[in-house]
Amino acid sequence: MRTLYSLLLRILSPLLLGWMALRARRAGGRWAVLGATRFGHYGRTGDGPGAIWIHAVSLGETRAAHPLIQALLERGHTVLLTHLTATGWAEGARVYATERAAGRLRQDWLPYDFPGATRRFMRHYRPAVGVLIEREVWPNLVHAAVAADVPLVLASARMSASSLRGTLRLGALLRPAYGALARTYAQSLADARRLERAGARQVAVSGNFKFDLPLDSERIARGTGFAARLGRRIVVIASTREGEDALFVEAIRQQVGQRRARGDDSGPPWLFMLVPRHPERFEQAAELLRAAGLSHVRRSRLLDLGDDSSPAVEACRDVDVVLGDTLGEMAWYYACAQVAIVGGSFAPLGGQNFIEASAQGRPVLVGPHTAHFEQAVADALAAGAIARANDPDQALRQALRWLDDPASLHRMGEAARDWVRQHAGAVARVVNGIETLLEQRGRRLPRV
Repeated sequence: MRTLYSLLLRILSPLLLGWMALRARRAGGRWAVLGATRFGHYGRTGDGPGAIWIHAVSLGETRAAHPLIQALLERGHTVLLTHLTATGWAEGARVYATERAAGRLRQDWLPYDFPGATRRFMRHYRPAVGVLIEREVWPNLVHAAVAADVPLVLASARMSASSLRGTLRLGALLRPAYGALARTYAQSLADARRLERAGARQVAVSGNFKFDLPLDSERIARGTGFAARLGRRIVVIASTREGEDALFVEAIRQQVGQRRARGDDSGPPWLFMLVPRHPERFEQAAELLRAAGLSHVRRSRLLDLGDDSSPAVEACRDVDVVLGDTLGEMAWYYACAQVAIVGGSFAPLGGQNFIEASAQGRPVLVGPHTAHFEQAVADALAAGAIARANDPDQALRQALRWLDDPASLHRMGEAARDWVRQHAGAVARVVNGIETLLEQRGRRLPRV
């Protein structure tokens, strides 16, 4: 089956690469779709062997992997960090600029899953161990790692019921790949059971890395200060995905129109922050706001004015919406707001990470589609840390009710912080597992 898969991959590669090029053109950023390293060609001698290789496919996985990478660096390990998307690469380059300059972390593209490309990748880097974040199990990549005697760990792993069905349909191809993993650390017991059905062995429940993400205290301080100077009640609508922006813009238009029609001046006026998940939709969101007659200012404009300067504050004084058109600033948006609505869950897309908002003590609303965070959502609902809404209109109305109820805001905020604290510790469990695996293979651990 793997041979057939590889043959089909080669036959379809012009279409797949064309799709990647189109995606890159729409999204912008550095993709290197036809770059040599995407095919396992490096044009230089092999980089020093023995690094711990971490694959974080895109932006979300790169952020999720941050506490793991930080812990490994603090323990003296050298890290090789790979990605498939431009947003993942940009985040890694931004966060680890100092480590890259010092040679403690190297960043590269993961090659496409061609047999030769993955073999060349393993031969060039010769990592001591590979760590795949969340769900990046590729048949030829796993086969090449096993052939090169590189143990693979699947960490902070998740598998929804629908993903399991798809995996089982490709059982003859994917079961050997999952079965070849040295260890699998699942986010929840439900994930662990599904991963075992998919073929994974040595499965343990370690928890979700996102609970261990360090808070960006500098951005939080700037966001909190900005909101205090502005003096408006703020709702952030974060990580919206395809099809959701239009629904939220319409919901905002209705609420703003009703408030103006009532002549309502009870308390400071609302401000909404709309933050699309992907950069290619920033312009689309701006056009939706213009078409709806909603005044807005871009976050990039505020940065041009001086971030939390007086001109930036004044630029937000009378607008309806701040359009979040920057990357890596979610901590600032959450710090500004009193309530967070987290997108990706109001269309059948599986949901987006809401844990960062909870860690800041923000009451959170999610939609009905949260399969990617199934256990986290269930636990947070039981803890009273979040609430669920059926659609964007209901979510917005609930958020505005909370703004008028400081006691509920405080109660949910404290519940959210407590819930995050109770679920921390996944990174320590995985790092200890990785180092145990290295010791079993006779690798000397760095001194710290």
